[in-house]
Parts: sequence; C-alpha cells; structure tokens
Amino acid sequence: MSVFQSAALPVSLSKADFKKLEPALRSDLLAAQLEMIASRAFSTVIVIAGVDGAGKNDAIARLHEWMDVRHLVCNAYGPPTREERHRPEMWRYWRDLPARGKTSIVVSSWYNDPLRDRVLGRDEQCVFEQRLSRINRFEALLAHEGVLVLKFWFSLGAEAQKKRLEALRGGKARARRILTEWADIPHCADAQTVFQQAALATSTASAPWMVIPSEDPDARDLALGRSGQLAMAHRLKTEPGEPMAVPAAVAGVERRSPVEAIDLGASLDKERYDEELERWQRKLAHLVDRKAARKLPLVVVFEGNDAAGKGGAIRRVTRPMDPRRYRVHRIGAPSEEELAHPYLWRFWRAVPRKGQTAIFDRSWYGRVLVERVEGFCSEADWARAYNEINQFEAEMARAGALVVKFWLAISKEEQLARFKARQETPYKQFKITDDDWRNRLKWDAYAQAAGDMIDRTSTTEAPWHLVSAEDKRHARVTVLKTLCKRLKAAL
Repeated sequence: MSVFQSAALPVSLSKADFKKLEPALRSDLLAAQLEMIASRAFSTVIVIAGVDGAGKNDAIARLHEWMDVRHLVCNAYGPPTREERHRPEMWRYWRDLPARGKTSIVVSSWYNDPLRDRVLGRDEQCVFEQRLSRINRFEALLAHEGVLVLKFWFSLGAEAQKKRLEALRGGKARARRILTEWADIPHCADAQTVFQQAALATSTASAPWMVIPSEDPDARDLALGRSGQLAMAHRLKTEPGEPMAVPAAVAGVERRSPVEAIDLGASLDKERYDEELERWQRKLAHLVDRKAARKLPLVVVFEGNDAAGKGGAIRRVTRPMDPRRYRVHRIGAPSEEELAHPYLWRFWRAVPRKGQTAIFDRSWYGRVLVERVEGFCSEADWARAYNEINQFEAEMARAGALVVKFWLAISKEEQLARFKARQETPYKQFKITDDDWRNRLKWDAYAQAAGDMIDRTSTTEAPWHLVSAEDKRHARVTVLKTLCKRLKAAL
C-alpha cells in the first residue's frame, strides 16, 4: 500500500524496550476493554489484513494474551459455505457481529473477495468500485450503531516478505498452514494499485485504515495493541459515528514520519546550480509551450515548513513561463465570504482550465495542518478531510489535470537561522510574523500532522514529492527537475 509512505520506513524497538513497554500497554489495553465491557456503550470489530508473512496470526495470538478472552472472539472466513452462498454476500459478517461490550477480530474480512476478484480480473473497475461503496455503507452503519471499526493493514517490504515466506515454507506444518493464496500477489504492480485504490476509497473518518509496519514482531504487536487501546479510549469519550483521529505514532516505538525521514544533507554548489537552473528552466519553457500542453490543466502545490523557501522555488518555476498562462495563489486565512461556504469552495474556484497553470503557495492542506494543530476546526472536520481532499484531487485528475505536490523540508535549526535573518534584513521583515514564531513552538505537532497528511494523501493521481530544502539551490533545481519529468510523462 504505497499510499502510506511511513509503512516503508524502518521501525526500531529493542527487546529491552519491549519488555519495559509491554506491561504498561497490557494494563492500558485491558483497562480500556474492561471499561467498554462495563459500559456496554459499544462493541469493537478489529479487521486484520495485509500481506502474507507479516505475522498476522502471531499478532492475533498476542491480543488474546493481552485482552480478556471471555469477551473476545476471532472470526476467520474462507470460501462461502453452501449455506452462505444461498444468502447475500454480507450475511455471514452480519451474523457474527459482536454484542456491545464484546470484541471481534476479523480475518479474511469483507475486503478479501473484492480485492481478489479485481486483482485476478474477475471484476471490472466499475464493479470493484461498487463493492467498495457497499463496504463503506456497511462500515458507516456499524459506526453509527455503536460499533468501533478498527482496520489494520500489516505491511512488509518485498524482500522481507520473501525471506519470511521461505522460512515458513521450510518450517513446521503449523507454519505452512498459515500461508494463503495471497502469497504471490501483493507485490505485483497491479495488486499494489488495487490495494491502494481500496485503501483510499475505504479509509473513512469513522473507519480509517491504520498501517502496521511488520518487520519487527515486537514493534508490530506493540503498535497494534497501543493503537487499539488509544482508539477504544477515544471512543469511550465520544458519541457513536463520530470521526476518529488515527493514532499515527505509538509511544516508545521509534517510528519516523515520511517528513522526518527526508535526508536534509543534499546540496548544490553555486556553479553547478547556475547550470542546472538554466537547463531545467529552458526544459520547462519548452514543455509548457508544446501544443499538447494547451490541453492540459496544471496544478502545482507547494507546502512545507515555514521559511523552507516555497516563494523562491515558485519564482524559479514561473520565470520561464508565459505570465498570461499561469496564476499564483497565495493562500492565507479564509475571508468571511470563504468561511460562509464549504471548505473546498475557494479552491474549486481556482481550478485552472486547459492550457493554464495554477500554482498554490499553501493550499487546501491547511485543514489537516494549521487548522488541525491550532484547533481552528474540529477533530471531526480534519479527520474526514483526507478523503475529501483525495476526492477533490481525483476529480481534477479525471478531468485531465496534472496535479504535482511538493513538500519542502528544513531542520528546526535552519528554520531558526532563516527567521533571524528575516528579522535582521529590512526588505525581508514582512516575511516573518508573530504567527511564525508561535507555530515554531509546535514543531513536533506540525511534523506529525505533515506525516499523517503525506501518508493519507499521496495517491497515484497526486503523489507527494518530498524535497530537502536545507540548501535552497538544491531545492529549487529539484522542484524544476521533478516538475519537468511529471510534465513530460503527462504530455
């Protein structure tokens, strides 16, 4: 599931750390479960999915160790029985729903057949989308009727999976029995595309997907247990059907977000910069002047840390372009008129027509960044915004637009140096505000929000491009080079 970029990042947890963290987790998880049992306010359905060899069975076994098994059941589904084939497709899942206070772990869930049928070509794309829509309706109904739906995708890199499966094949009979027919499918390109489509279509505000990196079994199980505990504790304080903020990081587990994993060491000397800048600006001018470009709406989005150099990068992009065919939108706080409309209204108004380019200095991602961190919108608003944004960008892409998104990253130390330089340079003082200094105090919260944003909105139609901007020259050339490559491919 390449949409969740943090799933590919290494997760570090020593045996000693696990032994320290496990007792507290067990206590917290059991306490949340017992409170749910006592209150009978809701039931919990834990959907376990992911690649073979990721250790799903072992993780489920650990949940049975950590939770009160008198109120826990595991439902695993294979091909429909004769009785089940005589009923609607979702009948067996309805039959096994837990009562309030109970928890059900679901393996080979209602996702299994739609995914397999699409990967193997049994269903057309339109049928696949219809089945995913039915799943969304099913899960939304459950959420509003007092069921906490937790969906975990166990992720494992191709090489790690290969080694894990080889070890299992050569092992005991019990190990061999846990293999399924998914083993040779998840890492082919078509399957990955199908999984990503399903994840984006069904990761809703009330039933989001949570990705569990699974190379380290202890870190995997701790992440699963802690995410479940946090979700239960959150649900005990809210009403049925309210959107759920996904626990993106697990305390005690060293798990970096995609933003934190950017290598900030890249640089470019002045002479090489001048050569590369001229080369890629000339290339960009050639591409946007092509006849085919007159049929292509281009949307370029710039987000990143304050003082990361978004404005400078934008100026290098626009310099070789015809000013009659582009517009730069610098997005600030919404006006009274914009607040009186739905959130995406002002951005829909800026969508370019064919042959035009819209460049956004900040964008619709403010909802899941500054509005989330500063509390300018409710948790329900930003929790559902990921899907709304994905749909917005997908609609532009379906209409023929090329959507190119950049995140420009700098270190906390470099940001401080640039803030001070702005204060000390008269013609740059307008760039630094009290809000910039206040935002800096929430660096970690913004880093987590940015990581969640990239995880949940880097799609096939509109992937994020993460750019090291510690060196401004490197960032500007990288932006131009990436934009040219995306344009060339689109044309």
